[in-house]
Amino acid sequence: MNKEENQENPLAPIVIKLNNIIVVLVVFVIALLILLAIYLPQSKPTKKVEIPAPDEFGNFTEAAKQNAKLVKDNSVYWHAPNETELNDNPKKDEILYGKDLIAHTADYFGPKGKVFIGSINGMNCQNCHLEAGTKVFGNNYSAVSSTYPKFRARSGAVENIYKRVNDCFERSLNGKALDTTSKEMKAIVSYINWIGKDVVKGKKPEGSGFKDITFLDRAADSDKGKEVYILKCQSCHQSNGLGTLNGDKSAYTYPPLWGPNSYNDGAGLYRLSNFAKYVKYNMPLGVSHNEAQLSDEEAWDVAAFVNSQPRPKKDLKNDWPKIEEKPFDHPFGPYKDGFSEEQHKYGPFKQIKEKQEAMKKQKKA
Repeated sequence: MNKEENQENPLAPIVIKLNNIIVVLVVFVIALLILLAIYLPQSKPTKKVEIPAPDEFGNFTEAAKQNAKLVKDNSVYWHAPNETELNDNPKKDEILYGKDLIAHTADYFGPKGKVFIGSINGMNCQNCHLEAGTKVFGNNYSAVSSTYPKFRARSGAVENIYKRVNDCFERSLNGKALDTTSKEMKAIVSYINWIGKDVVKGKKPEGSGFKDITFLDRAADSDKGKEVYILKCQSCHQSNGLGTLNGDKSAYTYPPLWGPNSYNDGAGLYRLSNFAKYVKYNMPLGVSHNEAQLSDEEAWDVAAFVNSQPRPKKDLKNDWPKIEEKPFDHPFGPYKDGFSEEQHKYGPFKQIKEKQEAMKKQKKA
């Protein structure tokens, strides 16, 4: 009977073979799926990439601080003129001498000074005015020529560039003022004027001075600052804060942050906000305004620690003849805003500044 049916349907053997092949394939696929399920590693869910965001004080978590280095500031900032522009300048030699005086001040006025011996503490101008006064937000000279002469409330008088330079010699370098007619003073002023030659008179270019940081809602903590100092600063400035001298002891490779050869208590960096801004965007050495290593809190705290250490004193009795014009972080009284000397030195500063601004508005009204 089957033989007869097969003879009547010649395709039957082919259909049977196809069915067998399909069954084998299905079994093979099932077996393959089982093997894949057993031996292939489990796929992990894609990790969400979070963009680091600062907290209300401008601080990042440790992990986010590392990622934040990838975020660059694309603003257009001032940059110093190229020295090739000096080739046809009749003051070329004087200007370059001025630059050398800024970069290697101690070689000329320090312990083994070529011009005067021991008339300053052994630091260089560029210890505070980085890269010979050309670094963005490194306390550069970009706005000096364009804004001086100008009235300064600290002295209560109009000051020229010569007075400004000598302020640094007497305060930051804790030394003696230069003769304003000397070759060295003329060279320094020529260099500073050349640095700012392209800045419009009366203007301050982007990137001058210090970059602002957020106020803390508490006082800066010198104990916390000591921890920051140990971790980030003492490898260069030493555990005793006395800095590192060069091989022949003629100048500092890394300047002292306190002690007898550091800046005195009349210097600009003795104001906590200036020091905090300076270290936030310039320290440890090599960082920049868009690659900071310290959080805002760390910067404030290490500033409190450093400026709590002993240093030379300066007679400040003639500073701030109008006491209502003292800055919010001027550390010496008396004051007219009702806040203590302790708070003026360590903060919190926000309420002091708000009170001072309210007093100014009231006075104008």
